[in-house]
Amino acid sequence: MNTQPTPLIEIRDISKYFGNVIALNGVSMSVYAGEVMCLLGDNGAGKSTLIKTLSGVHPPSAGRYFVEGQEVHFTSPRDALNRGIATVYQDLAMIPLMSISRNFFLGSEPTTGWGIFKRFNVALADRIARQEMANMGIDIRDPSQPVGTLSGGERQSVAIARAVYFGAKVLILDEPTAALGVKQAGTVLRYIARARSQEIGVIFITHNPHHAYAVGDRFTILKRGRTFGTFTKDELSREEMVRMMSGADELDELSSELEYLAQQDASTQADALSAIDQQLAESLEEET
Repeated sequence: MNTQPTPLIEIRDISKYFGNVIALNGVSMSVYAGEVMCLLGDNGAGKSTLIKTLSGVHPPSAGRYFVEGQEVHFTSPRDALNRGIATVYQDLAMIPLMSISRNFFLGSEPTTGWGIFKRFNVALADRIARQEMANMGIDIRDPSQPVGTLSGGERQSVAIARAVYFGAKVLILDEPTAALGVKQAGTVLRYIARARSQEIGVIFITHNPHHAYAVGDRFTILKRGRTFGTFTKDELSREEMVRMMSGADELDELSSELEYLAQQDASTQADALSAIDQQLAESLEEET
């Protein structure tokens, strides 16, 4: 009897082409409820294209996409959102001068009154925003304060809490710690762990293996649109992860080549100096 749970989302051999450019080539990945799947890769590895494919921005050119065991064909981000797949991008899609609660409900504001008297229900929005932030372990001082007054880590927490409140089953986080200091990055990692504890599947996109290893359950490594596979912590050490991401074998080869060229340059310079010394000696002999 198969007791393996059904993944919240799963992709099989997904490829994406832009004309003659192959952005993704046969990528497979899955994420389960209550799991942090880390998607790692250097710049140009294909992370952004994969995010947009998962979130419905780009339809795949080939391969299959499943949500809770059912094959899907998203045509827009709204389709993905309706199936519980929420994406938090680096820019967070927030308006700095608007309040925390207004940003929390941006586009889905609770209202009071009716007809021409309908208006934004500030008290309800403030109460819900404060409660949902508290559920993420954040005690905000005043939900009416501008979101631009928050730190980078706190703004990330608003975006994560907002996605969870509106029913996200899968949370895709696009480099949430990239522009943050050590302390703020640690705060965001705690929010990610808290989302996992609420049985949400998290896809954490990053190029920082140290952040990934701190919170991740499984790791998928991309390089040039291909995947090296998916690994657990038992299968992949932090050092090996860094090596796979950085292309250390290529760097070792480059170092050897540079060392060889340096030796050649040194030999050439030594020959040139020897020739100059010989010419000077011959000139001195002629003068005497």
